[in-house]
Amino acid sequence: MTHRAPTHVAAALQGLCPRCGARDLFAGPVAFAPACARCGLDFAAFNVGDGAAAFLILIVGAILVIGAITLELSQSPPYWVHVIWVPIGIALTVGGLRIAKALLIFQEYSNRAREGKIVE
Repeated sequence: MTHRAPTHVAAALQGLCPRCGARDLFAGPVAFAPACARCGLDFAAFNVGDGAAAFLILIVGAILVIGAITLELSQSPPYWVHVIWVPIGIALTVGGLRIAKALLIFQEYSNRAREGKIVE
C-alpha cells in the first residue's frame, strides 16, 4: 500500500508525517514523536534546532506589545485586564512552534537535507 506525501501547508498546519501523511508528527504540544507509527520514518534523525523558536518569539513578542499598547491607549482598561496577554502569548507561541517545526521537518525531508561533514 502506498501513501501519498502531504503538501507543505497541510504538513505544517496538521502535524503530518512528511513521508506518508499520518497525523502523528507530535507526541506533545511541541515535542516530536520518536517515529511515524504508520511508515516508521525516524523523526529523531531530523535537526530543526532552535532557530524557529528564537525567530518566533520575536514575532509573538511584537504582536503582544503592539496589542497591549493599542488596548491601553484606546480603552485605558484596569491593569488586571492585561492578564489576557498571557494565554494569548502561550497560544501564539505553541501554535507557531508546531507550525514552524513541522514545516522545517517537511523541508528537511523533501530536500534530503543532512548534517554536513568535513573530510580531512
